[in-house]
Amino acid sequence: MKLGFNGATTMTSPFETDVRVAGEAGYDALEITATKLDKYLQTHTLADARKLIDAAKLKTHAVNSIEKINVAVERQKVLARTKEIGERCQALACPWIIAVPGPAPAGATWVQIRDETIAALRAMNDISAPLGVNLAFEFLGFGWCSVQTVAQAWEIVKTINLPTVGMVIDTCHFFAGGSTIDSISMIDAKKLAVFHINDVEKMPREKIEDANRLFPGDGVIPLKAIVAAVRATGYDGIASVEIFRPEYWARDPLAVAREAREKMARVLGL
Repeated sequence: MKLGFNGATTMTSPFETDVRVAGEAGYDALEITATKLDKYLQTHTLADARKLIDAAKLKTHAVNSIEKINVAVERQKVLARTKEIGERCQALACPWIIAVPGPAPAGATWVQIRDETIAALRAMNDISAPLGVNLAFEFLGFGWCSVQTVAQAWEIVKTINLPTVGMVIDTCHFFAGGSTIDSISMIDAKKLAVFHINDVEKMPREKIEDANRLFPGDGVIPLKAIVAAVRATGYDGIASVEIFRPEYWARDPLAVAREAREKMARVLGL
């Protein structure tokens, strides 16, 4: 697998710092935090961003993210954001936009949630696909989320059955939501767009939050088993480190990027 750096790992640093430290730390690809790119483009152009990325000898892989995609009242906002980010991806040679579900509506059945999510992704795809950009659907393992497991996300992506719509596996969400190793074997590797690697503290799964994430190998997630299952599908794409930990944000960004890369490579056996 190639190694990717997700800007959430250095969330308080700007886009240009993410590009610099990812390049200096030896990553292959950058997963761009959408809000950081928003801020950068207030005073710079997409051409400027492209020059930075090229100078760092990085590929772009995904922009993360468009959120609450399956919340009906957010639909027009989601579609407008899809067009905006899709055009940015096109300019930056970035193949994927990560799409994230919202909270489960009160009383909604799984079939209702599934069908609403499918409709949302299809509508987004109608905008992104003509731009040459793909959608990567990411389930969230937190109890409030409408889509919490590998199996649920795969059911959605498999039903859509488009080459331009794939999915994300994030090890924190995998663990927090109670996904099974066996469920990974159902996935077509061509539909697995991004593999987020991180770890979490020892605590009840239902209490896990993003801030509880740790460097890969420093926590309790069975990462080697998950990695083996992902590899068994035939996936050989980007493994991207994504850690939302305020403690790390307070440290030197380059030191964080280097430690994250070293520990992710160790878990991957690289």
